[in-house]
Amino acid sequence: MNTAASTTVLEFDRVRAGYGRTTVLREVSFRVGVGQVVALLGPNGAGKTTVLRTASGIVGPTSGSVRLDDIELGKQAPHRRAARGLCLIPEGRGVFKTLTVRENLRLQVPSGTSASNDAIERAFAVFPALAGRMNVAAGHLSGGQQQMLSLARAYVTNPRVVLLDEVSMGLAPRVVEEMFRALRTLAATGTAMLIVEQYVTQAMAIADSVVLLNKGTVTYDGPPSQLDEQSVLHGYLGSA
Repeated sequence: MNTAASTTVLEFDRVRAGYGRTTVLREVSFRVGVGQVVALLGPNGAGKTTVLRTASGIVGPTSGSVRLDDIELGKQAPHRRAARGLCLIPEGRGVFKTLTVRENLRLQVPSGTSASNDAIERAFAVFPALAGRMNVAAGHLSGGQQQMLSLARAYVTNPRVVLLDEVSMGLAPRVVEEMFRALRTLAATGTAMLIVEQYVTQAMAIADSVVLLNKGTVTYDGPPSQLDEQSVLHGYLGSA
């Protein structure tokens, strides 16, 4: 966790976005600092995933701006944003199931990078369960191992900021703990993270800042220490 003031790496400035004629985000503004962990929390349908999709370029804002390192991203395609340092870990384990573990990781190493083997070994050090299955097709891995493989891309791409969408979804508690250990390790490297997560307590425990969304509007943006965790858990977020 980075408690020091930091330069902004990702900024939403009065962003409106949605799908077709349906507006989901309404004047959303917040910042993620260099090396900062921000937990993006809110009830189902609040717009959390839309924030991540807008940041990564899957959804285009209808107004407002998204900036990375103070550069307006405009209508840049997702792959160009990825090249600039945005890494999206989507809900649902975005892996290529017919490729091996090693092949999945090699695809994520930025082109022109000579130390691809070193990058992959860093990922294996965090997820040793993958090291023993490097030549196994991803589709033959357990659900937890597939999620580890998905998260491992954050270790091989050397991103500026990682966007994480419910990485614990559908996993056993033991695997969830392993996921959060990996997130703590990633945070310790100084990589900025924007986390959407159903396990509110764990997300708040590693977060430097919390952004609460309700009906597409930011209702709180500040340190987790100023939130009443129980009211967040049982009042604002319901059973989530």
